[in-house]
Amino acid sequence: MATVKSLLERKKKGFWTILPDTTAYDALRLMAENDVGALLVVRGSKLLGIFTERDYSRKVVLRGKSSKETPVSELMTESVYCVTPEDTTEHCMSIMDKSHVRHLPVLENGHLIGIVSIRDVVKMIIADRETTIKDLEQYISG
Repeated sequence: MATVKSLLERKKKGFWTILPDTTAYDALRLMAENDVGALLVVRGSKLLGIFTERDYSRKVVLRGKSSKETPVSELMTESVYCVTPEDTTEHCMSIMDKSHVRHLPVLENGHLIGIVSIRDVVKMIIADRETTIKDLEQYISG
């Protein structure tokens, strides 16, 4: 089973953070520039929440807010599910499925070290399965 640590080592991209007073517009611009669907909201080294495309789509227009004036602190998800580098990708998938979230911040000893998306997890699980299949085929034809 692959771990979050191995997943983070394979990822090419890092992760991006914003301050809670960043406007939704500036946060969306940062997401677009970096082709990501979520930003971690921090103050200093403390994780305060996560701001996702889903947060924007459901909490700005539908509530009559302006993205150029509304800080992400009014829109972010504060209750964030987190994982550690030792957790497995299967554990991540279970959390994502049960909690209906697509991104999980990664904490090591209370420090933010990354983020994994559902796309990252699915890719890793598929790669693991493909390796298992190849190993079994070699064993059988042995």
